[in-house]
Amino acid sequence: MKKTIVQTALATIELEAASIAGLSVFIDENFDKAIHQIALCKGRIVISGVGKSAIVAQKIVATLNSTGTPALFMHAADAIHGDLGMVQQDDIVLLISKSGESPEIKVLVPLIKNFGNTLIGMVGNTESSLAKAADIVLNTTVSQEACPNNLAPTSSTTAQMVMGDVLAVCLMELNGFSDHDFARYHPGGNLGKRLYLRVADLYTNNESPKVLPDTGLKQVIVEITEKRLGVTAVVDPQNKVLGIITDGDLRRMLEKTNELSTITAADIFSPNPKTIDPGMLAVEALEVLRNNDISQLIVAENGTYMGILHIHDLIREGII
Repeated sequence: MKKTIVQTALATIELEAASIAGLSVFIDENFDKAIHQIALCKGRIVISGVGKSAIVAQKIVATLNSTGTPALFMHAADAIHGDLGMVQQDDIVLLISKSGESPEIKVLVPLIKNFGNTLIGMVGNTESSLAKAADIVLNTTVSQEACPNNLAPTSSTTAQMVMGDVLAVCLMELNGFSDHDFARYHPGGNLGKRLYLRVADLYTNNESPKVLPDTGLKQVIVEITEKRLGVTAVVDPQNKVLGIITDGDLRRMLEKTNELSTITAADIFSPNPKTIDPGMLAVEALEVLRNNDISQLIVAENGTYMGILHIHDLIREGII
């Protein structure tokens, strides 16, 4: 009886999951040796393969580069037609191949050995030419491809991909690669912004509404309206923060009184407002906003008023 689409999908997931789980028995002294050799490498990690393994190699290169381990991709076919010149004396070469017997790999292996570079083989056949010639073997053997004909690289490339991620993560741990290091390599995009963007990078683009405690109601309303942030800070003559007046404060005040001519900022403002230092990360400001269910924060340094950070600033920068 022919399998349904859902049955085929579930069977594929099970086979691929099994290929990943099976890697745990291959995390051995060879793996440990590979990690320490790469960590001590004074050059780059040159990663090569052919076919689907070449695509996996490119992904591993990208992951290593973004996590602090210099790496570059060299296609095995191109390597034997001139690109081998990119391999330098202090580099480590990682060749990826399921069979370990691909024609391009078999040609490339003795060339690498002649150069004297450390050769790591990520291979699914530990009896192959690549495995026997490699200085270190990373075993990615799988029992079965997810392909119904057990032919198309599926489970095997998944295992290779995961082994590459394992390498990268272990190297991050060994080298003490921190979130600040990550930000240095990812300055663009939302990931980088979450790690380096600070309040000072945002609030200075806004107006800085503020009034003194004896400012009349009309001028308070004008300040909030003109500065278009929905709030104004209340400060003393030395520019120290005393409180905040929001649109909501104005509405609540208008509901309670009909006599408006004598009302000043001192009658309306909320004391002890939530503030944030300009040196704090934008993501930390977001947490304060969320935890207090507010849309604006007063930016202050040692109590001195600096400006207003609005939740829209974080949305605009992709922090939210």
